[in-house]
Amino acid sequence: MAAPDPQQAADPAAVKRHPALFRAIRKRQNPRLRRTDITVTDDAAVKRAVKAASLGNAMEWFDFGIYSYLAVTIGHVFFPSGNDTTQLLSSFATFAVAFLVRPLGGMFFGPMGDKVGRKKVLALTMILMAVGTFAIGLIPSHDTIGVWAAVLLIFFRMLQGFSTGGEYGGASTFIAEYAPDKRRGFFGSFLEFGTLAGYVGAAGLVTALYALLNDAQMEAWGWRIPFLVAGPLGLVGLYLRLRLDETPAFQKLEGGTAHASEAADGVEATAKGDLAKIFRQYWPTLILCICLVGAYNITDYMLLSYMPTYLSDELGYSETHGLLILLAVMVFLMMLIAQVGKLSDRFGRKPLLMAGMLGFLFLSLPAFLLIRIDGILPITVGMLLLGLSLVCMLGTMSAALPALFPTNVRYGSLSVGYNLSASIFGGTTPLVITALISWTGSNLMPAYYAMAAALVGVIAVACMKETAQQPLIGSPPSVETDEEAAELVQAQAPDPKF
Repeated sequence: MAAPDPQQAADPAAVKRHPALFRAIRKRQNPRLRRTDITVTDDAAVKRAVKAASLGNAMEWFDFGIYSYLAVTIGHVFFPSGNDTTQLLSSFATFAVAFLVRPLGGMFFGPMGDKVGRKKVLALTMILMAVGTFAIGLIPSHDTIGVWAAVLLIFFRMLQGFSTGGEYGGASTFIAEYAPDKRRGFFGSFLEFGTLAGYVGAAGLVTALYALLNDAQMEAWGWRIPFLVAGPLGLVGLYLRLRLDETPAFQKLEGGTAHASEAADGVEATAKGDLAKIFRQYWPTLILCICLVGAYNITDYMLLSYMPTYLSDELGYSETHGLLILLAVMVFLMMLIAQVGKLSDRFGRKPLLMAGMLGFLFLSLPAFLLIRIDGILPITVGMLLLGLSLVCMLGTMSAALPALFPTNVRYGSLSVGYNLSASIFGGTTPLVITALISWTGSNLMPAYYAMAAALVGVIAVACMKETAQQPLIGSPPSVETDEEAAELVQAQAPDPKF
């Protein structure tokens, strides 16, 4: 955090009596930047870090996404036969279980990332996710081992959730600390590009299985294939993660040769991941982060995870029908997301985030009214309205969230705030919406739920500070060229006095 202004802390009368003394104190606490204080990024290293973090993230979300798209089948396999809604609620409750342990994963992996390194933690989360997903594919059905099938499913879902607790905070911190200030939105958008790519891979594989196999084959063995694919994919993800270079700041802590700037030394050296300190000193920012992520996650999971189930279970379409439309929408969003990141660098994070929140607030109801109309065109248009609102957040959030916290607590704070919110709001979204539809009998409940979340998001965005094109808190400026660094130094040189 920035040092307190001595004029605000001291007696105003004392400041008036000793102006030169307080000017000297202020200059000492906030010295002018020297050329050696400014980080000049290595373009090849930045792209390598972004590529590896994003590809690893895609692997993680492939593993996590396949459960969402197989929710109906999993309900039939692992829970006793009976009411279809009860089976679906049981399946989504198991989906939500993974999110209940995510905050624990965030509290465990976040501080660890500050102590042993981003690279090692991201590799560990990859291993745990792959093991959890692969193991689900091996669990016998309820007909074979009874209630133990559901118990094992819940256990491995919890392992998935625990590993995911260290994923987003680590990957977004990694990219944010590498990227130059003026392009952080662009590079950060590739993290969510990876998320969409993972979902597209999962949806594509599940769609192919539904098209090739009948219901009996899917419930007997077909559902296992996407989970078993996670094994070799996990090895690929692990390889990519282990090839990552640590951020210059962490290499400096280890006594490496990276050229972390002197201006950041004091901050980086205190990166101990103190959870008590996070909750004690940064609780207002944590609350802001939780509100932003809550609004974002409810709308995200509603569209990317729950929508195929909504189309098949509530509106009577086949599983393949809903997944194909969602696949087309997600591929379209992948084409736009990097451009949204560029726009956030140019116009700011707040305008893009506000556009997304207002989009869900005003377009959710018209979108779901269109989705209820029989026909591919109105369903696609309705989902595109939701998708265009979502991509404004997807392309911006991964650059906006890391900038909320200072460098010394960034990984831990973001992991805790993000996963607390994802646990309370994100993972429960399919369960809550299914329950609301069951209780009210209205299949417009997803629209109302999204609108309520967006209203909270609008207030949160209004309260946050603009961080585009600015250095991360607690870190020196980061630029792409030596010329930019020289311009920064020159810009704060005092004007000559004649």
